[in-house]
Amino acid sequence: MNQSQADTLIYLTQTCPFCHRARRLLDGKGVQYEVIDIGGDWELLKEKTGRHTVPQVFVGGHHVGGFDDLSAAEASGQLDQLLASDN
Repeated sequence: MNQSQADTLIYLTQTCPFCHRARRLLDGKGVQYEVIDIGGDWELLKEKTGRHTVPQVFVGGHHVGGFDDLSAAEASGQLDQLLASDN
């Protein structure tokens, strides 16, 4: 599945192990995504996502959530549906 850069978005920090896992999951599916490294700007994250933890993943404007949510969406098949509907 190939997505355009703007279709899938992940807010992360470079030191977050769950961010690395989320990227690995998306990479394994062949998804292209835009990365927004929030660094230490937690207010930006809260403003953009309403959350205060990373990663935060969006597919086609749909907020999937953090790594646990992304993993659950993958396990249930919902992630594939979101990616397919975003083409």
